[in-house]
Amino acid sequence: MLPHADRPTTVSGHPEFPRNTRRGERRPSAPQHVTCMASLDVGLKIEAANADFFRHVARPSTEICGRSIYEVLHPSARNILPEHFSRLSDGHGSRFVERVVAMRGNDRVFSAEITGIAVKGEKDDLSGVVVLMSPQAEAAEQPAKPTPMLTALDARILECVATGASTVQMASRLYLSRQGVEYHVGLMLRRFKAPNRAALVSRAYSMGVLTVGSWPPRAVPDFVK
Repeated sequence: MLPHADRPTTVSGHPEFPRNTRRGERRPSAPQHVTCMASLDVGLKIEAANADFFRHVARPSTEICGRSIYEVLHPSARNILPEHFSRLSDGHGSRFVERVVAMRGNDRVFSAEITGIAVKGEKDDLSGVVVLMSPQAEAAEQPAKPTPMLTALDARILECVATGASTVQMASRLYLSRQGVEYHVGLMLRRFKAPNRAALVSRAYSMGVLTVGSWPPRAVPDFVK
């Protein structure tokens, strides 16, 4: 259970998002630059959110309230977040932090760090989840003109990583050894300056290397040598 000081203000068991935070008061434990906040029910449906959340996803409250949080995230998030939400539901953790790709409207994306915080009910069971999204400022990193940066094999591996495929699955699909897959993934992690596979996918989308609006993911031909 979260420490009382770290909980959002609640009304009838659900978080209430303050318009302003007075000096000396604490926000939910999260990076200070986080502004996008949403309250989810136990089924991960959006119950309420602040203005910054709606502004970043570029959709009105009437359109997304009552919808799953996955409605404002890229399909790739379904390969990353379910395990985290399950741990909150099972009581195996009070929060998680992950990097994802979120949708801005229906045809744009942005990279964000997402924090999920469990909200406990009277019997210490899960009554909801508070989601904090911290959009990453990566626009300046996007090249004005796409530059080929991937081999055909790199592109296929990146597409597989974006679907959530494991090293063993990629090795089987691409007729490579597991060491070969790890070698190519490692090269791309360094090339994209990403600490892990989730961050690699996030940066690839934010840079326009992977197409938005298609599933399974596809690398943009202009980035392939």
